[in-house]
Amino acid sequence: MTQAATILRTGRKFDQVLRGAREVFMADGFEGASVDEIAREAGVSKATLYSYFPDKRLLFMEVAQTECTLMSEKIMSMIDESLPVRDVLMLTAVQVITFLTSEFAQQVFRICVAERDRFPELGRAFYAAGPENGRERISEYLKKAVDAGELKIDNIPMAAEQFSELCKVKLWTRAVFGIQNQFTDAEIRDVAGHAVDMFLARYGV
Repeated sequence: MTQAATILRTGRKFDQVLRGAREVFMADGFEGASVDEIAREAGVSKATLYSYFPDKRLLFMEVAQTECTLMSEKIMSMIDESLPVRDVLMLTAVQVITFLTSEFAQQVFRICVAERDRFPELGRAFYAAGPENGRERISEYLKKAVDAGELKIDNIPMAAEQFSELCKVKLWTRAVFGIQNQFTDAEIRDVAGHAVDMFLARYGV
């Protein structure tokens, strides 16, 4: 993030730029997305766009980070730590799987893989905002559950990684390879339920 973007990263025009960039990146990918098209979609001038993001890579990373942050905040706002562990893990798994199989997450994943050699910073930024941030949030909850005697875990970061990977079973793989691009609530809840069952079979008290 540039100093200018850091200073100006709030307000109507900034939000317009992010929305416009999101639409264009989703439709055209990273390489195919033009600054002219993003400016048109956002309803701003190229000069305004460049005042926030002088480099298309910075704009893509901001879009990815913003979306991942919104997803993470949504999950955390829904969690009621007074609920049984199974209920909290189930809610979390459903939200994680829903995000992983979303059009946005799939397109960003494809872009990061396609541009890995030329622009490795894209993948690093998405990893930090998505998987790494998600693991840290899950770890925070798991530590509280361990302290409360509801779970027994020796390596919390590893357990958080395992939980995330269990959420990628079946549906995420089908999405990645283009076998299926829409998923029902029943399909998502089925994978989430199996993920929680397996996790608790290992770490439940």
